[in-house]
Amino acid sequence: MATATSTVSERECQATWTRHLNKSYYQDDQQVKLMDLQAEVDSLLEQLQHLKEQRLASTNKAE
Repeated sequence: MATATSTVSERECQATWTRHLNKSYYQDDQQVKLMDLQAEVDSLLEQLQHLKEQRLASTNKAE
């Protein structure tokens, strides 16, 4: 089972690779929008993972 840290690291690697591949396919303004959306997705993913960890921690304390 992947940890939250490894998942985020894997996602960052995928995002970097995606930006590299997409650079030649998109105009500059579209590339900026894509990168902004990718950053937002990454941020939301990290928040979700943090909430999941908090929920697991509180569940473990309750038991």
